[in-house]
Amino acid sequence: MPPRRRLPAGSRTDLPPLKIIRKILLLQVAYYACATVLILFTTVVYGAPFSLDLVFGWDYLRGDTTVGWMLGLVWLLNCFICVIFLLLFVSRSKLVPDFALTIHFLHLVATILYTRSLPANLLWWALQCASASMMVFLGMWACQHRELKPIAFGGWGDGSATGSSQQAADNAQNESSFGRGRGRERSVQNEYELDEMNTKGDRAV
Repeated sequence: MPPRRRLPAGSRTDLPPLKIIRKILLLQVAYYACATVLILFTTVVYGAPFSLDLVFGWDYLRGDTTVGWMLGLVWLLNCFICVIFLLLFVSRSKLVPDFALTIHFLHLVATILYTRSLPANLLWWALQCASASMMVFLGMWACQHRELKPIAFGGWGDGSATGSSQQAADNAQNESSFGRGRGRERSVQNEYELDEMNTKGDRAV
């Protein structure tokens, strides 16, 4: 029987299934919440009635109506906002594509279940591809920028290192000057002692 492979330390608890599901649910709720708020605000300003068809439907995304272009711009703006949620909930550049594509896949499933039909509008598919690509690119860029950001310790480390090196240099200079001073004092004392011995010798003679 072949030996079982041991997983690296922390690999089992890195992203457990329950944590992944919780993050997916949070991202999906944030995705629909932001889209609903943006669409509701836009319809109020435009003066059009609001309905869930604007959120989960696909037939309103048309290139020959003002509402269709408005919805397209709103969904692209929602893509930019969701990058912030990817940065907060995922925080890893290598996991951003999985979560971003999962959000759009679940949106496709929700649209099919709500309309009971497969989206047949090419503009809807083009919008989803553009939104997913932008979310992946911007999410990975934001997470990589956060990962590569240097860690600052309030400047204490540099200040202490500079202060310690300066103090060491001052101590070394003081010791060297003190040593030179002591050497000079000894030489002067030796000269005095030699003079005293010479004078004593002269007197004895």
